[in-house]
Amino acid sequence: MSIDHLLRKEDKRLITGHGKYSADWYYDGMLYAFIIRSPYAHASIGEMDFSAVESAPGVIKVLSHHDVDEAKFKGLPTGTTAQNPDGQTQKIAPMPILAKDKVLFVGQPVAMVLADTLENAINAAELAMIDYEVLDAVTDYASATLDGAPELHAIAPHNRSITYINGDQAKVEEAFRKAAYVSHVTVHSQRLIANPMEPRAVVANYDARSDIVKLHVPTQGVMGMHGFLSHITGLGADKIEIETHDVGGSFGIRSGAYNEYALAILASKLLQRPIKWVGTRSEVILSDWHGRALELNGSIAIDESGKFLAIKFADKVDIGAFNCYFGSFIGTRNISITMSGVYQIPALAMSSELYYTNTVPVSAYRGAGRPDIAYAIERLVDHAANEHGFDKVALRKKNFIPVQDFPYTNAVGTTIDSGDFIQVMDRALELSQYTSFEQRRQDSAKHGKLRGIGLAYFIESSAAGNVAKDQIRGSFTKDGELHIFGVTGASGQGHETSFTQIAADTLGYPVEKIQYTAGQADQKVIGNSTGGSRTLYGAGSAVKNMCQQVIEKYQATAADHLGVSPDSLSFEDGKWVSSAKNLSVTFVEIIQSVLRNPDVQLDDLSVVGEAQSGSTYPNGCHVAEVEVDPNTGITEICSYTAVDDTGVIISPKLVEGQIHGGVVQGIGQAFYERTVYDESGQLLTGSLMDYALPKAGCITKFTCDHIEVATKSNLLGAKGVGESGCSGSLPSLSNAMVDALKIRGITNLDMPFTPSRVWGLLNAQ
Repeated sequence: MSIDHLLRKEDKRLITGHGKYSADWYYDGMLYAFIIRSPYAHASIGEMDFSAVESAPGVIKVLSHHDVDEAKFKGLPTGTTAQNPDGQTQKIAPMPILAKDKVLFVGQPVAMVLADTLENAINAAELAMIDYEVLDAVTDYASATLDGAPELHAIAPHNRSITYINGDQAKVEEAFRKAAYVSHVTVHSQRLIANPMEPRAVVANYDARSDIVKLHVPTQGVMGMHGFLSHITGLGADKIEIETHDVGGSFGIRSGAYNEYALAILASKLLQRPIKWVGTRSEVILSDWHGRALELNGSIAIDESGKFLAIKFADKVDIGAFNCYFGSFIGTRNISITMSGVYQIPALAMSSELYYTNTVPVSAYRGAGRPDIAYAIERLVDHAANEHGFDKVALRKKNFIPVQDFPYTNAVGTTIDSGDFIQVMDRALELSQYTSFEQRRQDSAKHGKLRGIGLAYFIESSAAGNVAKDQIRGSFTKDGELHIFGVTGASGQGHETSFTQIAADTLGYPVEKIQYTAGQADQKVIGNSTGGSRTLYGAGSAVKNMCQQVIEKYQATAADHLGVSPDSLSFEDGKWVSSAKNLSVTFVEIIQSVLRNPDVQLDDLSVVGEAQSGSTYPNGCHVAEVEVDPNTGITEICSYTAVDDTGVIISPKLVEGQIHGGVVQGIGQAFYERTVYDESGQLLTGSLMDYALPKAGCITKFTCDHIEVATKSNLLGAKGVGESGCSGSLPSLSNAMVDALKIRGITNLDMPFTPSRVWGLLNAQ
């Protein structure tokens, strides 16, 4: 049964102030926490004296590394680590919950003050006596790997964690020797600060009777958070109950447990009191995981006819002061598996040098390496076309993987199951009025402006998932409401809407009687967190399976109702149909009849759906058009066109919203955002006065369209979408800027394209 596509179910609650975020939880007797953080990027710690803090008004306790050690808490999980084919493993440096002998970045937690009011905790923290011996800091590749540079970890000489390799280097070098054309380009995907709207917070409440601590945290999925916290604390997952209602943004940085979460658990257990910590905006800028921080050096080999022979990359990856969660995964696996882009390339090879710096650790940030490699590939292709006189569209089409070659396995073993790249590109060219661009360029020139158009075709691999399968529980209430329970929590994506849409379409059930809830501890289902553009098709396939099981469960009831054999029924458009007798009954009617039975046990109506879903390969062609004022360096985005293949679309408005949001996030990186440290490791962009973000109105002419190429890797035929906007916007905007400025001899420039940077390039002597 096809119903009209839903608008977001969540919005009324959220925009009328009825949402409930982590900081909104309150318990009687609650204590307030404040974190004492390192003011230095690199320092040895001598004596720490908190006696004056503990004697201050309202202070109950100060937690230090002694308390953490006594509780036998481990450091933060390192997540997936890297290993080379020759067996070389990564030099791992986990982050401690509280600093002990040394601090390695400004903002690293050193102690937690617990008091009856936040004001008392803040005031008392000023009395801490900590003996720091300041050391030289390293903040970038050059300073970190220089001979004689201070080493952050004894296990990592020259601050190198690993030099990761993938591909066939010998085959690539042979291809380059035979090439008619060779091009090289270096791009920097600068360090970014995520800045979700909701600052990070935690409320912990330990119940001694049950020996369970209840935690309210912004999370992307309760199973992942359970696992991380169990690893840190040593508590069984059954001893930690996580309840999260609303989350105001995540972008990957809320996948893992932070130091404050473990400390809140420890404090609540030690003091037998509820604990609340809420980060200020400047505090979370200083301590939330940062993103990107990559340098990608790419080279391409092309034959006389324009066929790509090989691509190679030599990358530098700043993972910050410690290995945290997905930092290593980004700079190794995620920037290598799709390094062929959408092209047939016989030979591929890459290396990534991961190194430590006295900066905030890096972890996942919208795309987690996928936008970065898409950016590098499409800049490389555009650069080669400019350098050797190829038509940019024709060059790409000549090298696209043709439809008939799917599934296609690239030279590093990644199998892409489906796509129709020419159809997607042709649609993007049409909608962007690409062929008439030169006239618009001339019109801009008459007004002294430089106009450019940027074309980019990206592909990305959505997450395969860390849990073997996704499960969803469906339960009916006595009044006929269908409650769907899962573990994957939304942070703006609209899970309640999409999962309702799937159930309503499959069952023909009224949308107002369907409700999705994440993270209910008593539901005992498993699944993956929200992340890696997989939630809709992963958990959504489990919703689909749950609905199919419900239909099968009540087919016999429907057959009895109609007086026919169950085998003679088919289910379509929300009803069981007996074609032989021209009879039908709706799903709604059958469920209502079941619920009217006074002997019915609601637990018997519960069904667990589950699905195993593989990676998908969303792709798209984005076209950006910009106009630069050479007198000021100010750039206007004149138009932006996105045509995406995200597979079968369940919720069109949500898909467009995800793409639009990702594009704007890409605009932020392209034109506004840059994290700056000085030589001593002090963060110079520590507030929104210094760290610019895109604002409403940064893009006014946005066209979004779709080509649906279904995938067979899940029950819905859907592909991921959450990161597509970033993956398409970084290369298309960059290519547009180069196209605008090439008349002035500028062939490459780094993000962000701020007015001062653009003006400086145009006026350099």
